[in-house]
Amino acid sequence: MHREETGTKSFENNPYRTHTAGELRAGDVGERVRLAGWVNRRRDHGGLIFIDLRDRWGITQVAFRPEEAELFGQAEELRPEWSVSIEGEVARRPEGNENPELPTGEVEISATALSVLNRSETPPFEIDRERPVDEILRLKYRYLDLRRKRMQENIIFRDRVVKHMRSYLAERDFVEVETPLLTASSPEGARDYLVPARLYPGQFYALPQSPQQFKQLLMVAGFERYFQIARALRDEDQRGDRQPEHTQLDVEMSYTTQEEVLVLIEGLFTEIVEGYTEKKILHKPFPRMTFAEAMSRFGTDKPDLRFGLEIRDVSEAVRGSGFKVFAGAIERGGSVRGFAVSGLGDLSRREIDELTGVASAGGARGLAHLKVGADALIGPIAKFFSPEEGDALKVALGAQEGDYMFFVADADAVVFESLNRLRLHLRDRLGLADEGVLALAWVTDFPLFEWNEDEGRIEPMHHMFTMPREEDLPLLDSDPLKVIGQLYDLVANGTELASGSIRIHRPDIQQKVFSTIGMSEEEAQERFGAMLTAFRYGAPPHGGIAPGVDRLIMLLKDEPNIREVMAFPKTQAARDEMMDAPGPVAEEQLKELHIALRRPPEGKPGSNPASRPSEGDNS
Repeated sequence: MHREETGTKSFENNPYRTHTAGELRAGDVGERVRLAGWVNRRRDHGGLIFIDLRDRWGITQVAFRPEEAELFGQAEELRPEWSVSIEGEVARRPEGNENPELPTGEVEISATALSVLNRSETPPFEIDRERPVDEILRLKYRYLDLRRKRMQENIIFRDRVVKHMRSYLAERDFVEVETPLLTASSPEGARDYLVPARLYPGQFYALPQSPQQFKQLLMVAGFERYFQIARALRDEDQRGDRQPEHTQLDVEMSYTTQEEVLVLIEGLFTEIVEGYTEKKILHKPFPRMTFAEAMSRFGTDKPDLRFGLEIRDVSEAVRGSGFKVFAGAIERGGSVRGFAVSGLGDLSRREIDELTGVASAGGARGLAHLKVGADALIGPIAKFFSPEEGDALKVALGAQEGDYMFFVADADAVVFESLNRLRLHLRDRLGLADEGVLALAWVTDFPLFEWNEDEGRIEPMHHMFTMPREEDLPLLDSDPLKVIGQLYDLVANGTELASGSIRIHRPDIQQKVFSTIGMSEEEAQERFGAMLTAFRYGAPPHGGIAPGVDRLIMLLKDEPNIREVMAFPKTQAARDEMMDAPGPVAEEQLKELHIALRRPPEGKPGSNPASRPSEGDNS
């Protein structure tokens, strides 16, 4: 059940309004009121003028009658988005003229006075109707875009959810603490935004990618249960669910365990989904799977569990077949995996090519397929498999007559990425996922490190502050890529909603992790000296998690990207079209900051400040 807006609205001694435009009902008939807001629409009907007056709380119809000639003349001039205040008497609408779509639809205001508070130019797009508008135009006039009903609902819904987060944690004795926005540079997987320090020429602050070090230091400080609705800023390439700055619910606990963190957040998300939306949670408690299991079954660590099409390893079933593509992939240390799909009918050559293109976008060099016929397998590679091998494939994938079986043979990373893309494509094509359902799940036991092929080095899979499993500590010296971290992600419908871990609290283990990723003791001391020193003063075991507020609201409101649930987002090219930022600054400012610009050569990206990357409407 959706929780309605609560609280009182007091307009005592307010010269503009006594009530909101969303609260008057039949029981208020006869009462004299004042309303204030914007003209949503104006209509002339047979000698009467009606306007729909809109404010944050709703819409009320106002009637102007020709008997009041001066007032009627004022009303004739009204246009959409003029800001006005109106006085009048609440009247019941004539029978048959009620509007059941409005909570105020039984009544109207019979106007006796009108004050035009501010006129409006014609808006660059319609505000009273939800119609497609170029996104760049919407963001340039965001203050008008935010007047639209959908955007108002999104931002107010966000406010309700954040309030609930605060109260939920406050009830459990968490302390809200603000951490600095000006801090030292410590890249955590993305580029820092740097801020020049005027008083220290040539030196810079960095805007935080997360409050990671500060929240750990708060655990050392003894606050034990901390949270913050935190801003995080990352200079990274944009996409539908990312922005240069985003908001996260930052949570940290001392003397805790992974289980305690998961139970805490699971309770919070259950209350939010069930208390503020009509969506259904598919599984309670939330399923849990390891990273290895998620990759093996779904090809991704962000699985959408609303539908099947689970991936199966058929390497052993095809190892001895005559199909060299499969045999060669296995010999090179890769695998052959696939899944079965119902409901595709008979695919044309063009449709097969389309599906192959989807798999190829994940790195696959091809997509093999077989259809299960009444008596035998059908398809270009069917001749390579004996009846027994064919039966083994059908059993392995759970395929029935009429199903297609799709396979990718390559290195595991390519197989997983390709089949995940194909799985999601078929989900959308066949309508396999219920939009009214949230399939929340925990993914745990991520590898602590991964190999960066481009740079030829080991790097953290999440971040460098995660505690390894106790039994894996010896592997830090012998085989670090096999170390499993105490890491956990919350995912829903193919989207990561939260990421967390149990943190390192011992300086020796932290230094060992730094060394493993190639950071010397001197560099570690320079970048993380405060935290390493703090760990020598009885730092407690601690851990936490950081759910993304923007992504959560996006998912709950069924929006295509997080820009639709943020008041003032950047464009997909990380620009603020409304404020025209980023932009140049005066030479005097640069001089004061001891900064000289080295501009890119003509023709290089950024050489023309007026040029803008092309934008899409969505993600």
